[in-house]
Amino acid sequence: MSTIHVDVVSAEQLIFSGEAKFVALPGESGELGILPKHTPLITRIRPGAVRIERADSNEEEFVFVAGGILEVQPNVVTVLADTAIRGHDLDEAKANEAKKRAEEAMANAASDIDFAKAQSEFAVMAAQLAAIQKLRSKRH
Repeated sequence: MSTIHVDVVSAEQLIFSGEAKFVALPGESGELGILPKHTPLITRIRPGAVRIERADSNEEEFVFVAGGILEVQPNVVTVLADTAIRGHDLDEAKANEAKKRAEEAMANAASDIDFAKAQSEFAVMAAQLAAIQKLRSKRH
């Protein structure tokens, strides 16, 4: 069986490193699926869930990323994330609260810059909540 090495790294720490059969994540132009021996690629990634089908246990790992860069080589996938949170560490209540604060900040923005900042935070929280829902549906 052919595998591909996957590293998911945030500014703070290495989130995942291991062999996988398949990786799926939200690319800049849509959902990307990566198998071993994939054509080399570098692209930006949008906020959302990185799904890693592990080679060692046939289990899936989920990591939420708030954006970043993806580099694919035939035998290595590297995700350099702005922020990355392991699926089991996601907190729905905190994400809902942050989304609500971002909505309030958009409504009360004093400038276009403030609005854009709040809008960006809102998009990240909405993506995080979608990732939580996706993870929850996989468990049931």
